[in-house]
Amino acid sequence: MSDFTLYDIETAPANSKPLLQKSIDGFGMIPGLHAVMAEAPALLDGYQNLHRLFQTTSFDAEELTVVWLSINVEHACHYCVPAHTGIAHMMKVDGAIIDALRDETPLPTAKLEALRTFTLAVTRERGNVSEEQLNAFYEAGYGQQQVLEIILGLAQKVMSNYVNHIAKTPVDKPFQKFAWEKAQ
Repeated sequence: MSDFTLYDIETAPANSKPLLQKSIDGFGMIPGLHAVMAEAPALLDGYQNLHRLFQTTSFDAEELTVVWLSINVEHACHYCVPAHTGIAHMMKVDGAIIDALRDETPLPTAKLEALRTFTLAVTRERGNVSEEQLNAFYEAGYGQQQVLEIILGLAQKVMSNYVNHIAKTPVDKPFQKFAWEKAQ
């Protein structure tokens, strides 16, 4: 356990209280990640905004899940993999897609596999992808807009994954049944 504070609506810094209220309104609770981020109101605000913006991209529920979970698994985030597993189930994403992402096994369609492959390339290469990687992504049916939207999703996930690594954020009770560890 880390010594980072898990804030609630009463104990949070003043500028985080309305942000935590947004969490309660949206999730019916304050996710542990938000409780930790409340220490830095600007971080919590930025994270919430990136999350909201990423949900407005051209990606459907399956594609959002592919981007989120691909990055979470790559970063071995003990908190975000279970959380986004639960979120994916709430979004009615096929369980086979969720399991393939968690287990790093092939996805059921070539297009979703191309999305995962390109998302991982952007993540691993810190944006320094090759022309071949771009062309393979385009040939799968995606375009420049989706390249840029992956970067938005990655920015959101870097914030959450890194906070969770450092703070050792405990997994929220509703997501504990989706506990996960990266395969060796």
